[in-house]
Amino acid sequence: MPAPDPQAAGGGLRIDKWLWYARVTKSRSLAQKLISSRHVRVNSDKVVTPSKAVKVGDVLTVALDRRVLVLKVAALGTRRGPFEEARKLYEDMSPPPPRQEQPSHPALREAGAGRPTKRDRRKIDAWRGDNEG
Repeated sequence: MPAPDPQAAGGGLRIDKWLWYARVTKSRSLAQKLISSRHVRVNSDKVVTPSKAVKVGDVLTVALDRRVLVLKVAALGTRRGPFEEARKLYEDMSPPPPRQEQPSHPALREAGAGRPTKRDRRKIDAWRGDNEG
């Protein structure tokens, strides 16, 4: 007998299973640790236990190491499938990552500042008369 479909019953799915199905974490145990350390919110309420059920329409806020994910649950899922299948389980509402300004010319430096280049070193040696190399 196949496992009952959680969507057909109109119920929810454990949040740790859903995070794993949606490929937010690599394993269910990592999802449980993430939830237990209070890095997950459901509809702006902190989740303490991994057994909390999520339903379609819930908004999850997940604080990961270097980013914050805001995901709206679109489907509950029945297995951990490939990435394309996992993307159908949620709608990504995360803010875009902050834009980091990069210097326009990082390789340019003021003349005489820092270590001389190979070309500069050869000019210095020629000026000094050091033609040993």
